[in-house]
Amino acid sequence: KAKGPKGKKITLKIAKNSVRITLDGRRRLDLSKMGITTFPKCILKLADVDELDLSRNMLKKIPGSIEKFEKLRWLDLHSNQLEELPEAIGKLQNLFYLNICNNKLTSSNLPEGLSLLKNLHILNLGLNQLDSIPTTLGALKELTEIGLFDNALTAIPKSVKTLPKLKKMNVERNPFLDSIEQEDYSDPIKRVETLHLVQEKDLCSSCLMICKGEREKLHQLMEATPSSSKKSSFSSLLTPNSTAMNNQEEWRLR
Repeated sequence: KAKGPKGKKITLKIAKNSVRITLDGRRRLDLSKMGITTFPKCILKLADVDELDLSRNMLKKIPGSIEKFEKLRWLDLHSNQLEELPEAIGKLQNLFYLNICNNKLTSSNLPEGLSLLKNLHILNLGLNQLDSIPTTLGALKELTEIGLFDNALTAIPKSVKTLPKLKKMNVERNPFLDSIEQEDYSDPIKRVETLHLVQEKDLCSSCLMICKGEREKLHQLMEATPSSSKKSSFSSLLTPNSTAMNNQEEWRLR
């Protein structure tokens, strides 16, 4: 049986030296981009941290012992090779932020424990292999943002769409059976060509003449301004939502 990459061994000393104090005074254990292939058991001795960053590694599994991080408010596991999550993740009752974007998670491997994260405000499930979303996520009443982009979703459960505090839902690049599903969340602002605040019949003749004159000036200005066909460039935007990174596999290679 072929062995995978060995990965870097994380010692307790390395872990202690990787603890940082955030601007708001929280203790963050930052082990991102360390080439880790297996969850380092030694960090269980630092389970009193507020934030844990294991992103951009090569982890395939998170053990159930993650439940020992009882104070954890912020957990970042994005850009690994996770194929499943432990049921014990539901015991992280203080969790505010969970990022498991850009992994290999399938719908059948999403634990029911996710629905127990009653204080969760931000959940990122983008860039995975999800073809459905559990209706049980409708129990996350505090959720304000959810990322579901770049999956294989054909529908979003009503229980999730109608979460009481939900403000942002990114569902771009999913093969929805009903195209309206995506349009509802891509841009919630309905735009119109012209907005009339008053009807012309309600204006006196002098006010109407002034308005028409201003409108004519605006039209002339728009016609005189050359339109640029060049697209805006966002060279520093290296996120999955970047217009330069529409291909999922290209972004995974970073």
